[in-house]
Amino acid sequence: MAELTGKTILVGVSGGIAAYKMPNLVSMLVQNGADVHVLLTENTKNIIPPLPFEALTGNRCLTSPFERSDPPVIHHIELAKNADLLFLAPASADIIGKCANGIADDMLTSTILACQCPIYFAPAMNDRMYTNSIVQENMQKLRRHGWHQIDPAVGHLACGGAGLGKMPNPEELYLYIQRELACKKD
Repeated sequence: MAELTGKTILVGVSGGIAAYKMPNLVSMLVQNGADVHVLLTENTKNIIPPLPFEALTGNRCLTSPFERSDPPVIHHIELAKNADLLFLAPASADIIGKCANGIADDMLTSTILACQCPIYFAPAMNDRMYTNSIVQENMQKLRRHGWHQIDPAVGHLACGGAGLGKMPNPEELYLYIQRELACKKD
């Protein structure tokens, strides 16, 4: 039996360039038995479209809390009720700020606010943004509310320079999910 069988994992992908790494993580989760639902911000669709995630998971990739279905479902509530874990990566400065301040203006943020499962976030952005005192304060606020932060690495950034803000590779991110869910065996 695969190690994540029976687990429902929500993967939130915000609009950072590191979003291109996320299909690899999603694939690993699915191959290990997880039921994965991917939630994208509108900005993320400028970097990577929903289709790869839908093909990998077999689930519709939702971006709006107002998407209709038959039968009617309040998607962000249903997803949140069934989630064993929510994993937000890359976590941009924008999504971190919204979450830290309770803003729910899209499918991802609405679902996050409805979740009662463990939430992990992997900040990924330019080092200047990452070290900004407002972003640091917002991350601290999320940690105070019980969120688990996966620290970024130092490395090559999209701007061409190097610094703190690079998202860890998908294999490393997978290990955080695996460890968290191993602690919650049914």
